[in-house]
Amino acid sequence: MDALRLDGVAKRFGDFVAVEDLSFGVAAGEVFGFLGGNGAGKTTSLRMVLDILRPDAGTISVLGRPPGRANSAQLGFLPEERGLYRQMTAIETIVYFGRLKGMSAADARREGLVLLERFGLAAFAKTTVDKLSKGMAQKVQLATAVVNHPALLILDEPFSGLDPVNQGLLEDEIVRAAKGGAAVVFSTHVMQHAERLCDRLLLLAKGRKLFEGTQDAARATLPVQLILTARQSPVALSGVLDAREADAPADGWTDWEVRLEPGTDPGDILEQCTAQGFALRRFEQRRASLHEVFLHIVGGAEVQP
Repeated sequence: MDALRLDGVAKRFGDFVAVEDLSFGVAAGEVFGFLGGNGAGKTTSLRMVLDILRPDAGTISVLGRPPGRANSAQLGFLPEERGLYRQMTAIETIVYFGRLKGMSAADARREGLVLLERFGLAAFAKTTVDKLSKGMAQKVQLATAVVNHPALLILDEPFSGLDPVNQGLLEDEIVRAAKGGAAVVFSTHVMQHAERLCDRLLLLAKGRKLFEGTQDAARATLPVQLILTARQSPVALSGVLDAREADAPADGWTDWEVRLEPGTDPGDILEQCTAQGFALRRFEQRRASLHEVFLHIVGGAEVQP
């Protein structure tokens, strides 16, 4: 059973369609990237999962139940818009949120102190939030999301405003949660984080799902690219879609950026070169970045009227 399942979910605000016929599932122990540009429907979708909004159509299953307060003990949520009670201390804040999730005060305090130690904030446990730096406060907010060891951890644009050190800490916590068996869903429009973390991903534009699957499957939507260093143009080779000169010739050798026709195996190109005596100094398959995949799949959909 999926820890999270959406089937045919839709949400409108008047004439504006925020989410349209959205279906996907996330398994325990999986890191699932919910990717899209600004206004794609990511936050609206997550708010329906959290029962902040109600869908106009479709069904949502959260840990085998409909969205609602009954799930709070097993949920963790880090909102895009961060907000803490400024006059509470760091440990009081974590305990407060732990209690909201059904933890005892003693358990929440014990787990909170462990988290503060791990986040380098042990010395600031009794410091009020208004005295903490922005980065420190963001760590406290993260601690409130994971203090209960959630079975489903939802992070809405979690890397927004974090410096590189804290981005790395958050990535570590995402991996830790998934290894502990949690289903982790995070929305973002920054592809580098998704590239490092995601087992699977979903690409969203204008409330519609355009792709769902693994990173390898996403990259397969683009033509395979090769970098060749050769004495002649590879454009005549069977299976080559096009070839572009990348660097000026040196000693008779030229670097070529080559795109292959869909379904062409790079090994077939290498075999042709060997059979035809096509001189090569370099033969390298270029791996498309997730950013390039995103632009390929989502870019056109976002500019359509």
